[in-house]
This record gives sequence, structure tokens and C-alpha cells, in this order.
Amino acid sequence: MRGLRSAGSRDSRDSRERAASGTAVAGLAALGLLVAGCSTGGTGSRDEGAARPDEVASTAPATPKASGSSSEEAARKAKRVDPIALIKNDPKIGGRLKADLKPCTADAYPVDTSYGNLTNSSSPDVVVNVMTCGDAVGIGTYVYREENNAYRNVFMAEDAAVYGTIDRGDLIVTKQVYAKGDPVAFPSGEDVITYRWAGSGFVQHDWVHNDYSKAVGDGDVGGSVPAPSEAPSN
Repeated sequence: MRGLRSAGSRDSRDSRERAASGTAVAGLAALGLLVAGCSTGGTGSRDEGAARPDEVASTAPATPKASGSSSEEAARKAKRVDPIALIKNDPKIGGRLKADLKPCTADAYPVDTSYGNLTNSSSPDVVVNVMTCGDAVGIGTYVYREENNAYRNVFMAEDAAVYGTIDRGDLIVTKQVYAKGDPVAFPSGEDVITYRWAGSGFVQHDWVHNDYSKAVGDGDVGGSVPAPSEAPSN
């Protein structure tokens, strides 16, 4: 009987140990499922922890590349024109200016050409300034606008000492003003006139007049410049 009780107790003890072991295994399995659920399910970085730098780099949006403005692209794509051909073929320009328009040296004509947006056209407008060869004094300013694959004269100013430029969409025309007896290099002043495109032509937007000082720049006016004094001798 004692032997039977001993065997039974061992069996009972073995059964309890197996049950406890099974409970522990089940508990560990449940804990593993809970941890896995927290790491893969989720409410964001609080569940997942901090992201690795390589993961951040792979998911970060690409930085957009800087692109030039439409005006810069238009300037780069602006097709160059032959300003001499524009002048020669322009019916609005008189025959005398056309005849006098000749190269100063070799094939270098006294002509400046500018491209820019003045009339809101799909193509850049062209400003042509014609000058004299000897002293580079402007004698004509012309603005051409491309329409139907051809350039049309939409502005012209044929005055002595006139010059046109493009300034932020405005046409700036400068005219030197000469009083009686003024040399070509020293005018008495200037008129600066701002024109803006009004749909079918240019209208005057602003006007500024500047009077030049006669005390500087002209050696014949205001006396000669005094010579520097000599250093005292020892």
C-alpha cells in the first residue's frame, strides 16, 4: 500500500508540475502575442518607437527642385532678331535714316538691341536704339512686337539724343535737352518719360525732368581746376 501511495503521489506531483508548466507556457505565449500586437498594430510612433534614420530618409518627401520664373525662361528662349533688317524693312521709318544707317567699322552697326516683356505678348518684345557712330548719340528708338510670326512697329521716337530701355515691364525713354550753345557732350538736362502698354499701344505714365549742373563736367564752364599746392621744402 505504501508503494501504491508513493507512486500515486509522484503521479500527482508530476501532473501538477505539468499543469504549472503548461500555464507558464500559455502565459508566455499570450505575452508574446500582446507585444507583437503592440509593435505591429498601432497608434503611430508611440507604439512603434522612434524610427530609424534610414526609414525617415526613405519616407521623407523629395525636395522640389527650384525652377526659373516664366520671365527668366522666356528670356533664355528669346529668339534673336536682326535689328538692321527690322529697321530697313520698317515702312514707318523714313528713307533718310535708313540711308544713313551704315556700319561704323567693318560690319558693326551703331545699334543697341534689348529683349523683354513690354506688351504682354507670348514672345519677348524688341527695343532697338539707333545711334550716331562718332559720339554714340541716340537718334531713334523703336519697339517691335511679334504678331502672327512677324514683328510690328508699336512705338517710335526719332529725336536728337533719345534712348529707350526696359525697366520691369515699362518702357523708359530718355531725351537729352540742349540749350542754345550746349556742346553735344554736355546737355542742359534730360526728360525721362515712362510708357506703359494699354492693350493696343503705349501711353505715357510718368515724366521726370532733370537739370544738369554746369559747375561740373565741363572744363570751359566755371573756371579751370586749381593745381595742387606744393609741399613745403625743408
